[in-house]
Amino acid sequence: MGMTKTIKRTCLALAASTALVTAAIAPNHGAIAQEPQKIEWDLTDLYATTDAWEAERQRVLNEMKDIEAFKGKLGKDAKTLMAAMDKISKVQKEAVRLLVYAVLSADEDLRVSDKQERRSMAQSLLSSLNQAASFVSPELIKVGSKKIEQFIKKEPGLDKHAFGLRDILRQEQFTLGEEAEAVLANAGDVLSGPGQIYGLMANASIPWPTVTLSNGEEVMLNQSAYSKYRAVTNREDRKAVFDSFWGTWKTYEAMFGATLGTHVQGHIFSAKSRGYENALESAVSGSNIPTDVYRALVKAANENLPSMHRYLKLRQRLLGLDDLHYYDIYPEVTALDRSFTVDDAKEMTLVSLEPFGEKYLGHLKKGFEGQWMHVFPQQGKRPGAYMFGSAYDVHPYLLLNYNSGFEDVSTFSHEWGHAVHTMLSRENNPYETFSYTTFTAELASTTNEVLLQEHMLAKDLPDAERLYYIDRALEGIRGTFFRQTMFAEFELRIHEMAEAGEALSGKKMTELYLELLRKYHGEAEGVMQIADAYGVEWAYIPHFYRNFYVYQYATSISGGTAFAERMLSGDETARDDYISVLEAGGSRYPYELLKDAKIDLASEVPYTTLINRMNRLMDEAEKILDRMGK
Repeated sequence: MGMTKTIKRTCLALAASTALVTAAIAPNHGAIAQEPQKIEWDLTDLYATTDAWEAERQRVLNEMKDIEAFKGKLGKDAKTLMAAMDKISKVQKEAVRLLVYAVLSADEDLRVSDKQERRSMAQSLLSSLNQAASFVSPELIKVGSKKIEQFIKKEPGLDKHAFGLRDILRQEQFTLGEEAEAVLANAGDVLSGPGQIYGLMANASIPWPTVTLSNGEEVMLNQSAYSKYRAVTNREDRKAVFDSFWGTWKTYEAMFGATLGTHVQGHIFSAKSRGYENALESAVSGSNIPTDVYRALVKAANENLPSMHRYLKLRQRLLGLDDLHYYDIYPEVTALDRSFTVDDAKEMTLVSLEPFGEKYLGHLKKGFEGQWMHVFPQQGKRPGAYMFGSAYDVHPYLLLNYNSGFEDVSTFSHEWGHAVHTMLSRENNPYETFSYTTFTAELASTTNEVLLQEHMLAKDLPDAERLYYIDRALEGIRGTFFRQTMFAEFELRIHEMAEAGEALSGKKMTELYLELLRKYHGEAEGVMQIADAYGVEWAYIPHFYRNFYVYQYATSISGGTAFAERMLSGDETARDDYISVLEAGGSRYPYELLKDAKIDLASEVPYTTLINRMNRLMDEAEKILDRMGK
């Protein structure tokens, strides 16, 4: 499962920085794995030394001053517009490269203050660039599409900028005058305040409770400890963890309600100020994704809740329980007594992705040969996994925390899906259209995961091992499709409540979230019981501060599954359609790009394909359990 953390495009909407693409996996707990050797990336491909990085940062700061000279002149003639766009694009590419080095270096060891300071300086540099170029969008709109189109036709040097220029002009009706745009830009810090307050409270200010487990161990339940101990084998311990953790969050329900409510109001303010019909339309307009996609996803999830409920009953059977509670959602129900080396992960990834063809596999092999990965856990290293591919003139980098389990192999394949996507985009696009959106980014990684699962299931395996891979696939669908869509539905509902003039509060959010929890997990159908106290879980989810973002996880696993199913079924057009999506990068709008590749995420077809696979996997799991007498 994956999630994308992108560097926002500048107000130019030119292509900036495709980006930090992360796998949403839990932090590492316990001892650091003993690796046979260190496998680390080579950052000298970016800058030879930190002194070289600093010298380049100073040079870029000075070069950024040249942008001011183009203010008020974008409509003068085609050559002036080309010079302005070239200059901004050049500075942006250089600034993003500085950021890539700073982030990668900082994440090697979060304890080193010098590295963290470089990260802050690089982020500040990009913020300064956004401010320096803030005049571009309103000025281009003032010039008008007719004149800009004449410039594009006249000057071939504007070809690489044409998509970005037209994208700005597409937003003409939602772009204000220069003075009003400056006001909204200045409001940015205020509007981002709720998210910052949430981060401080959730990560640094809550006094975490202590719980005593059945073995006598005392555990302080901060967020990482909750992620670990919510999945323990002892059921009474799980209940104690849930009751204690959510009881603490409940104490802060009103405060987090005010924080999220203020964030929602800020989003609505921005949308109304620009003339959007609602906050949802504003959120998806940047990538030109129809709101129909969001609503089709929520509708599909609701219509297919019987499959979700069937999966939960299967988990109950695997756990050997007479009933099912919400605190039973996280423990592992299958196990695999195998380990996989990094070389195993490479081989499994290559073999499972053979349906992509030689062009794709060639890029993958090239990546494996380079020093592009930081592989094993170590003290101070950032947990989780990501691909950072924004340094256009270099190559992607991948951070992993490889611990030799099958999930590590899956994450490995996931992140290399992002990396090859970046390589193909770079190969086929100039910098200006190289950056792609989350909407296609996560599809490129989830397709890899599906093909890896199907590769393993195509083998002649013992029932227990086969059941493990089926369980991993099903849990991915639960967590990435149903759970993320539940989040998406909650986010849509609280925005609609506020847009209708209803005051939001923590209490109301808890009531709504509890209603959705019970619907998605089948309480009325007798599938799972969910205590009132767990309804405050909404306060724990940081993604609600990212404005209609999480739905893209669910659309991605649906689109990725649809592509994988087409390839595995012998559809001869599927591979070319898939590669064309990756090669397009950011040169086209993602919804239209996928629709032309026969994946229409505003229709029910991709979601039906996903659910059909889920039901097929459950059919097989039930047969295995029958054979095993469970």
